[in-house]
Amino acid sequence: MKLPSFFRTIQAKLIIIYVLLILIAMQLIGVYFVSAMKTSLTNNFTKELQERAELLSVLAAQNLGASGDSAEESLENLRVLVNNLFNINGAEIQVLDASGKVLTTSTPSHADYVGTKNTQTVVNRALQGIRDNEEYIIDEDNVRKKVVAKPVVNDGKIVGAIYIAASMNELYDTMERINNIFISGILLALGLTAVLGVILAHTITSPIKEMTRRATAVAEGEFHQQMPVLGNDEIGQLSRAFNYMTSRLRDALAQNEEEKEKLASILTNMSDGVIATDEAGIVILMNRRAGEMLRIGEDPTGETDIISLLRLSPEEREILQQGTMHSTILENETSEGETFLIRVTFTPIHRRETGIVGTIAVLQDVTEQEQLEASRREFVANVSHELRTPLTTIKSYTEALEDGAMADPELGPKFASVIQNQTERMIRLVTDLLHLSRLDSKEAQLRKQPANVMEMLEEVTDRFSFQMQEKEIKPTLFVGNGVSTAWVDRDQIDQVLDNLMSNAMKYTPEGGTIGLEARIKEDGALEISVQDNGIGIPKKDLDRIFERFYRVDKARSRNMGGTGLGLSIAREIVKAHGGTISLQSELGKGTKVTFTLPQYEQGGDGA
Repeated sequence: MKLPSFFRTIQAKLIIIYVLLILIAMQLIGVYFVSAMKTSLTNNFTKELQERAELLSVLAAQNLGASGDSAEESLENLRVLVNNLFNINGAEIQVLDASGKVLTTSTPSHADYVGTKNTQTVVNRALQGIRDNEEYIIDEDNVRKKVVAKPVVNDGKIVGAIYIAASMNELYDTMERINNIFISGILLALGLTAVLGVILAHTITSPIKEMTRRATAVAEGEFHQQMPVLGNDEIGQLSRAFNYMTSRLRDALAQNEEEKEKLASILTNMSDGVIATDEAGIVILMNRRAGEMLRIGEDPTGETDIISLLRLSPEEREILQQGTMHSTILENETSEGETFLIRVTFTPIHRRETGIVGTIAVLQDVTEQEQLEASRREFVANVSHELRTPLTTIKSYTEALEDGAMADPELGPKFASVIQNQTERMIRLVTDLLHLSRLDSKEAQLRKQPANVMEMLEEVTDRFSFQMQEKEIKPTLFVGNGVSTAWVDRDQIDQVLDNLMSNAMKYTPEGGTIGLEARIKEDGALEISVQDNGIGIPKKDLDRIFERFYRVDKARSRNMGGTGLGLSIAREIVKAHGGTISLQSELGKGTKVTFTLPQYEQGGDGA
């Protein structure tokens, strides 16, 4: 059976405790008080009876033992003593002779007892000379009485006895009145205690209720709650502790929110994707970058497991579930259909005594890195191949010369010429590589000076005039309005123009044309282009044409003496000048290479 809610409160418990304490205390005091009062009243009542019986026995001793007329007179005196002098309300006094016969009684209704013998034990004891005789009896009328008997001694001889039987109703009535007064006092004390208990309990429970209300508000997020401090007692100390706790909670929450915002900002703006899962592998956090890399439109948090999200293979799934998987490479496609690579690094989250409770997956786009690594491997292979070909040729012709070809007047000079050509080819290759290395490391400093554009283009044409005459190629030169002087490193730009002209010469058939143009663009930059009507470049090769050692027709280019680094060097030189270079070509119709150079006023940045 459940108690009402009020009786389960601290206030009710305090009131009940106070009332019970007072009730128990009053009960203990009452039992002791009533018992002591009853004993005291009974002893006083008995003592009074004993004293009266003792006095009456002394007076009766003078009247007992007489004979004749004196006996009648003595008996009359005894009646007077019993009925008047020693009469006690509610008590019966009997004077007995030495045989126990009743001589007189104070109760008229018991007059017929006169002349009869009183055989009670106390009477017999008194007649035997025993003085302390008392007894507690209940008579036929159900009245509680105290019986006292005293021997009457005259000249050392027992001549009779005094018998007193006094009703104790008055004493018990007094005790009942005292009990009623005491019970009334207990009830009054309990009532006052209950009222004071309510007041006292309210003073204790009111701050607790207020603190409970404010603690509930704090639990709901209202951390500005403050408890009033009304004293230095335990409640006051508890209020101070509550206020200190709320202030610390506010600080901790503010710090936590700040850290959370920082973490959210970091996760949002990271270039890497981050995915967090619980122990079951369900995604619980994923930043924007991860969604972009995996091309996920909606947030899968709480719904998707990481295995299906990353589309892992069964082998990878088993390794991941064991917590031993470190990384893997995924392939994905962009909206344009281009393939890119994602490296996923897994880090298990461990909790003490629990084990793995989740996983953090970091996604990195390694497409460019892999491409660079592939380019590096290709570059090393190309350099090795480019160096190996002339070295093999030199070695073969040198061995032939050692075997006697040198003595042959026709083969000797021919083999020596081949060795010289291959040596020059290696020198050009090494020179171009060193040039590219200096450009990559920013060691090739530009020495910009004002250069006449028309003069610069004319000199390029002059340098290739002999080769163009041999192939009957017609050069054209056009310089637009406003083109006069450019701030450039003349030697570097000459090398760019030489490389472009050399390529145009190689891939333009006899009777073709090569045109050089210079004009000022709308943004003020100088634009120079070299255009031919040669064999052109296939569309699939246009994106890689500026890569190092990349050749459209590898055999033909190598036979023409090219190193495959000309366009790469040209691009790096133009970039060092702060410009751009581009190439447009159509297979069978020709190629046009255009580069731009920013212009500086004299006295401007010439570095």
